[in-house]
Amino acid sequence: MEQYLTVNVVTPNGLVFDHHAEKVVAVTTNGELGILANHAPIIAPLDIEEVRVKRIDSENHTNWVAVNGGVIEVRDNVVTIIADSAERARDIDVTRAQRAKQRAEESIEKAKETTDVDELRRAEVALHRALNRINVSEHR
Repeated sequence: MEQYLTVNVVTPNGLVFDHHAEKVVAVTTNGELGILANHAPIIAPLDIEEVRVKRIDSENHTNWVAVNGGVIEVRDNVVTIIADSAERARDIDVTRAQRAKQRAEESIEKAKETTDVDELRRAEVALHRALNRINVSEHR
């Protein structure tokens, strides 16, 4: 019997991804986590990073999902990601992501000039999210 994972990525706006996979690689706040079939149960907070899903339908079929924080749960060969927001590589509007990157960079400069630590942190998170989306979009 072939073993595989069922992978679901869910956001407040609904289901973003639902497929079978051989392997999932996600970045938690403690580092990279690789998941194969029969992985021990785990719940971990996710960083703003890409999630790679190696699908079972083809040796070279990998999906990339930009995840902007959330939680990953692995149990009984089901990988569930509950994310603040998430986009598949094919769904990312690159122009919009580049504009978000530019706005974040401008906000960072302004926050540094005014020494607004809270605004600086928010702008850095926005920049990280924009860069994550841009990087994932390159895997279309």
